[in-house]
Amino acid sequence: MIISWNTTNACNMYCAHCYRDAGVKADEELSTAEAKKLLTEIARAGFKIMIFSGGEPLMRPDILELVEYAAGLSLIPVFGTNGTLITKTMAEDLKKAGAKGMGISLDSLDKDKHDKFRAYKGAWEGAVEGMRNCFDAGLPFQIHTTVMDWNEKELEAITDFAVEIGAKAHHFFFLVPTGRAKTIEEESLRAEAYESVLTRIMKKQQEVDIELKPTCAPQFLRIAAELGIKTRFRRGCLAGLSYAIISPKGKVQPCAYLNMELGDVRKTPFDEIWKNSEVLNKLRTLEYGGGCGSCKYKRACGGCRARAAFYSDGDYMAEEPWCLYMEERK
Repeated sequence: MIISWNTTNACNMYCAHCYRDAGVKADEELSTAEAKKLLTEIARAGFKIMIFSGGEPLMRPDILELVEYAAGLSLIPVFGTNGTLITKTMAEDLKKAGAKGMGISLDSLDKDKHDKFRAYKGAWEGAVEGMRNCFDAGLPFQIHTTVMDWNEKELEAITDFAVEIGAKAHHFFFLVPTGRAKTIEEESLRAEAYESVLTRIMKKQQEVDIELKPTCAPQFLRIAAELGIKTRFRRGCLAGLSYAIISPKGKVQPCAYLNMELGDVRKTPFDEIWKNSEVLNKLRTLEYGGGCGSCKYKRACGGCRARAAFYSDGDYMAEEPWCLYMEERK
């Protein structure tokens, strides 16, 4: 089980696709004491992997204290970060505090394209320097790439770069129109391109030793099965099943891109929200509508629930629109 906490809305960038619309620290973000209470409730709910995200999590002053606290609860602290704040000292301090892995964003091998997407001059150089600092400190890291129509042709090259620089994995995040990403919805992949890119990623997995993992593209498990490619993953969309996310103010959602408030950890302990939420329990039925409901891969894939909701007037149990397999069945 894996959970994300957007530790702060503060960020040194203004990325075009940010689901949290991050930039400035939000009013009433969880305090250190409230954060420790939340981490205790997360551990009590049975979660294992604790993702510290943002905004930019390294802009939170108490982040090392919270990582150490999470590790003391037997959680596995990992990060989603733009990487630019990972100095040599920070990498060493994170490792000492108990961090087990850093997910660092890199969306292109073209520095200008990456910097433009992140609205931050020097973002590419900073991210790569952060990776090198992690490597030198013995802190495992992986590369995170947001897949768009303008960078999909260089994905394999980014994987090769990941291998070269010492990354443990390369994860691909397929755009879901949430937050600022609504303004660039037209740049996301449609069914045929979506299928083609996932097939390429799965074939690339056969050529490299590091892990390749598409996110918000649950059809990769069907494609892997069709190609006879073995993977450790058993489920595509995890929203409400073994994943949830918490905002800087303590609001719980099924996933980062399914913008539905399920509860407030300041009012109700997280483990109670996780157990009793009507929305989460409905997601756990797997009683999807349309093609997703009748698909033989629904237990492995499940379709992207957030994308289903966006294109179906909020119906998170509807069929997902960008599935070529579903189109072929029709």
